[in-house]
Amino acid sequence: MAQTVGRNIAAPLLFLNLLMYTIALGFACWCTNKYIDGQTSHPSFGGNGATGFFLTFAILACVVGIASKFAGGTHIRVWRSDSLAAAGSASLVAWAITALAAGFACKEINVGGYRGKYGPGYRDTDYGVGAGARAGEPVHKGGAAPVAGTRV
Repeated sequence: MAQTVGRNIAAPLLFLNLLMYTIALGFACWCTNKYIDGQTSHPSFGGNGATGFFLTFAILACVVGIASKFAGGTHIRVWRSDSLAAAGSASLVAWAITALAAGFACKEINVGGYRGKYGPGYRDTDYGVGAGARAGEPVHKGGAAPVAGTRV
């Protein structure tokens, strides 16, 4: 009973993790293509000195993660201790590379750079204009006076 419960829970989680690594790999490859083409000033993609390292390790983490999911699938199929050792070591390496890529992602955010209109330091200067608010003080967008013909 305990063996089948572990297998039944592990298989869908393994497939979900494989799907997430595949989506992340596609996104990282798309970003690498934009980075190589020099399109880092696009509003949906910002770049700085850490971007190349981050993308390299993100792709590496995704590829190793996908390979570790195949090892995990083999372990679920045969369910032996030797396959557990192979799947466990592959997943540990994939986790370590993913953590390294996450560190580069934090560094890229910390360094900053061009992020488009809504990036770090963005301030909406039109917000609250005409509502009688003092400078820098947020107000409701509805305005100060009620609109005629509405129920309050």
